[in-house]
This record gives sequence, C-alpha cells and structure tokens, in this order.
Amino acid sequence: MEAIRAGASGAAVSDIQDRLGALGYRIDQRELDDQSFGESTEQAVAKFRLDHGMSLGTEVDAATWMSLVDEGYQLGDRTLYLRLPNFHGNDVKQLQERLNILGFSCGDPDGYYGVFTESAVKQFQESQGELADGMAFQDTFDDIERLHHVWSGKQAAGPHPMGGMSFARAAGVLEGTRISITAEDPISRNVAGRIWNLASATSERSCLDLIDGVGASHPDDEVVLVLASSHLPRYSKVPNLALDDIDTLPQRLRTACEGVLGVPPVVRIELSLGLEYDGTFTTGDAQTFAVMLLDAICAAFDR
Repeated sequence: MEAIRAGASGAAVSDIQDRLGALGYRIDQRELDDQSFGESTEQAVAKFRLDHGMSLGTEVDAATWMSLVDEGYQLGDRTLYLRLPNFHGNDVKQLQERLNILGFSCGDPDGYYGVFTESAVKQFQESQGELADGMAFQDTFDDIERLHHVWSGKQAAGPHPMGGMSFARAAGVLEGTRISITAEDPISRNVAGRIWNLASATSERSCLDLIDGVGASHPDDEVVLVLASSHLPRYSKVPNLALDDIDTLPQRLRTACEGVLGVPPVVRIELSLGLEYDGTFTTGDAQTFAVMLLDAICAAFDR
C-alpha cells in the first residue's frame, strides 16, 4: 500500500484515527472532524509505532497498518485455529494470556496462533468437557469468560511451577477438603489406591475417599477425580486433564473445577504413560504417579 502521511485526508485517514482512538491514542477533535492527517495524528502514529517496536516515523505504511488492524481485534471477534500463515493479533494474545493464567501454557504471549497455542486450546477444551479440536470459537470464548474471576488481573507470562508442599500444609488440605477418587482401569486403580494410602498416612483425619465409581461420590465432595490410563474418547463430554505437565496440573485442576457446572464437579485425569510405554507398569511407577498426583491435588485445593 502507499504510505499515508501528514497532509492526507479522507476516509482512509478517518479509519486510521478511529483505530488509534480505540487504542487510547489522543487525536484533536478538529482533525477528527476534518478527517485530516495533522500534527496530533502524526504524534499518535509515532507513539503507536514506538509502542509496538517499529522504526521511528509518523507515516502509516503497510507494516504500521497491519499492526493497527492486529491491535484492533478483541477476543471473540473471529474464530481462531491453526493455519498458515498463522492468525495473529491482539485477540490471539488475549487468548494466550488467559490460557497461561488458567494453567494451559502457550509459552510467551506473542500474538501468533501457532502449535503451542493450539495444544493449549485443546487441553483447555478437554478440561471443560468440550470437543478438543483446537479451534477457538464462541463456546471456547464463553468458557474462558465464565472463568473471568480466575484470570482477571493476574500475571500472564505463563503458569509457574507449584513446587512440593510441606507435610503440614498437605495434611491441612486433606483434613479440610472432601475429595473422592476413583479409576477406570487396573493401572489407574493401582495409582488411586496408593493415593488413598498416602493421604491416610499423611493425616488420620484425611477426607480423601477411595470410591468404586462416580455414582458412589458424596454430595459435599469438592471434586470427584477419575483416573484413567487411556485417552479420552473423542466425543466424551467429561472434563479431562492430561498428566503431561505436573507443574501446571494444580492450576489446571482448579480451572477445571471452576468451569464444571455439575455438583460435585467430576474431572478425569489421564495418566501419561509416554511413547516409550512397553506394556509394563511397576510398583515404582504406580508410587511415582501417586506421589506426584497427591502433591498436585493438595496444591490445587490449598486455600
């Protein structure tokens, strides 16, 4: 496109001014009325370019125009999905920031809808019981907005590792939080049993209960956890969390519980056996999973 600069006027200038104004840049009313590219418009363009890491200048060239368009998008304005070239813009950055806070890491919020963002969207969709297709559309945006009280005002660079909990804090969580845990298959039942043993050893007053199935849960449970060693069936509506990043599991578990409408919330946790899994599952494997999961559960419900 031909650069638009001082002295220009008309609809194109008015469009630029509208976009700058929506982003908070001040332009004199006289220039707005006249649709003229005057001194205040120049200053607004120069500040916009500086704020967005562009070269110093006061004209709107192709790169500046594209950046203005990108910054104008708000989350929900368009469906986002993985494509080439990648979707990019302020709406993508908002999505990345909110998913990061909710525990579904996109990496650095760079405004580009790449493979890491698609993976985070899929994991978030599974956690909310939605079809995990990696396409962020209105249902996904509604789920995120429903969790506004969780992500609003928080640092958005990415989820931070929780670290191990002290024995006393873990005991306090287990004594004050009613949790039921069950499993779908022999491997996950082994892990669930060990979690119950560890919880009972941590505190004699532990409120974590091992149950035969979701139907045996208690009405006052804060969550019913279902362990599984298999992938979630494609069209299942059960909120599902993959155990592929133990550091972010506490935040993802909190997010899932906040997003589930049922009482008590039922959340499935998928044990990650890895590509190298050879069909064997040792006592040590089960104990490792149990220790990691109990620590994550206690961190998730630590008040």
